Amino acid sequence: MAKILMIISAADTLALADGSVHPTGYWAEEVAASHKVLVEAGHQVDIATPAGARPTVDPISLDERGGVQPADGAVFRAYLDSITASLDAPLDLAAVRAADYDAFYLPGGHAPMADLADDPALGALLAEADQRGRVVAALCHGVAALLSATTATGTFLFAGRGLTGFTDEEERQGGLGDAVPWLVEDRLVERGAHFKAGAPWSDTVVVDGNLITGQNPQSSVTTAKEVLAALRND
Repeated sequence: MAKILMIISAADTLALADGSVHPTGYWAEEVAASHKVLVEAGHQVDIATPAGARPTVDPISLDERGGVQPADGAVFRAYLDSITASLDAPLDLAAVRAADYDAFYLPGGHAPMADLADDPALGALLAEADQRGRVVAALCHGVAALLSATTATGTFLFAGRGLTGFTDEEERQGGLGDAVPWLVEDRLVERGAHFKAGAPWSDTVVVDGNLITGQNPQSSVTTAKEVLAALRND
């Protein structure tokens, strides 16, 4: 049995480009579907957030406003309810040790752009995890959290690595569009990542060594399964 740390944003708002505040949170499918795959494979999944705060689910990720069919939303809600104990009392991200886990999993929703993208504790954790060769996985807007990690010289830790995430086109088609403070794909490319975009809303996952990234909510299950494969091969 491997130990996996799912790191979820604690933000419930995002400051938009025009200075207004938009309610947000984690994306239900990305947490629920991923967690289910990992746990059903027999692994331990702990949850951590900044300061150990209870994370907030983005309400539109549970209904048709977010492109989620009612039946699917009900499934995601039921699963989240089943792990309420873990969500109510997450670990404090700053107190987590990289050596204690075999893999680190970062789901999205717009929330990681608000706190995880520049969280120094997360940056240090990811840097140590990568140095130890641990699996680092991120999904959709969760890849924004990778931006927290830098080298000793201040460059982006994952510069030169192949990865994917929520694309500019998807943001404009079904996200917040140009209202976002910055575009995830653009920022990662600016920092030196080799961003690989699949067709909008396609199940697309990129594996580059110990780094596993999924493009969007549709990639949740496949991303988690790639983590399982990496753990089997470790």
